[in-house]
Amino acid sequence: MEYIYSAMLLHSAGKEITEENIKKVLTAAGVKADDARIKALTASLDGVDIEEAIKKAAAVPVAAAPAASGGTSSEDKKEEKKEEEEEEEEVSEEEAAEGLGALFG
Repeated sequence: MEYIYSAMLLHSAGKEITEENIKKVLTAAGVKADDARIKALTASLDGVDIEEAIKKAAAVPVAAAPAASGGTSSEDKKEEKKEEEEEEEEVSEEEAAEGLGALFG
């Protein structure tokens, strides 16, 4: 990721994204630069409009986190937990029965 970050930093600073500049940024950040990775990054960015790529990435919808219900009481939580435990027990019994059937088969 630090390689991509260095390219983004150079882009936002208005500097040319070259192998030499990426290596300088990485070295300044204390990262041991891998020349092969730098070369691959610059080759993959050749001809790419970074501003357009950023706009496309920003336009991708992100799944929202489920809304938390503010009125959940402790009784509701206990009931949900009890239901979950019952479901787990049912699965365990079914799995055990299948296992026994395989033994006597």
